[in-house]
Amino acid sequence: MHDTTPLRAFIGRHERLFVLTGAGCSTNSGIPDYRDAEGRWKRAQPMTFQAFMGSHPARQRYWARSLVGWRSFGKVRPNGAHAALARLETMGRSELLLTQNVDRLHQAAGSSRVVDLHGRLDRVRCMGCGWETPREAMQEALVRENGAWAGLGAAQAPDGDAELEGVDFSAFVVPPCAACGGVLKPDVVFFGEGVPRARVDAAFEALGRADAVLVVGSSLMVYSGFRFVQAAARAGKPVAAVNLGRTRADDVLALKVEQPCAEALAFLL
Repeated sequence: MHDTTPLRAFIGRHERLFVLTGAGCSTNSGIPDYRDAEGRWKRAQPMTFQAFMGSHPARQRYWARSLVGWRSFGKVRPNGAHAALARLETMGRSELLLTQNVDRLHQAAGSSRVVDLHGRLDRVRCMGCGWETPREAMQEALVRENGAWAGLGAAQAPDGDAELEGVDFSAFVVPPCAACGGVLKPDVVFFGEGVPRARVDAAFEALGRADAVLVVGSSLMVYSGFRFVQAAARAGKPVAAVNLGRTRADDVLALKVEQPCAEALAFLL
């Protein structure tokens, strides 16, 4: 369906919406998404937690790609989809915005009732002592140790890194934690890593108070987000989705709009 009139009606008749967003919400900001219209990976699966923590070469590869990609990712700005959902909150219609994205663009657009399900890329955390530092400070340290990499050009990847293939990462220097010398990791949930329980509990509590679910820009192929739609369906709460292509929840959707997110939600602005 490309007509957004039913979506306008859906939002109009449900006063407490649980909003779940994914990568499709940020594509108009210049951040690539992960999957094609059939829900298949467009590129290699992202780094796993086990690989990152268990292999220094894996961390070299990750941080080298991140150094190059952050130059663009660190400058992204909210688009119309983020603005529309912020407007939904100011209208008093959003019980909670649960995002699978790590770009913090919802907050930049003005949303305050947000749970970052998979964490945030603008912060780096030590896996040993818990010391935290802004990603910008990590960028300065990366460039200081690896100046020759700072000028490399590469295509942007979804997680703030870059498409660097066929490159020798063996000499790349990964800065250690300044407090304890431990492993520094972006404060995001990698594949194979569990979502903190407090985030999940807060989301389910909000879902319990909501009377409907609005999915924006997610194929729901990752279970960490899909489980909330499953729970809504079991509770008899209607679910509407704005997404280009197939979603894992197509069989339980009350409404689906196949349009770019900003275009489909423009009526809120």
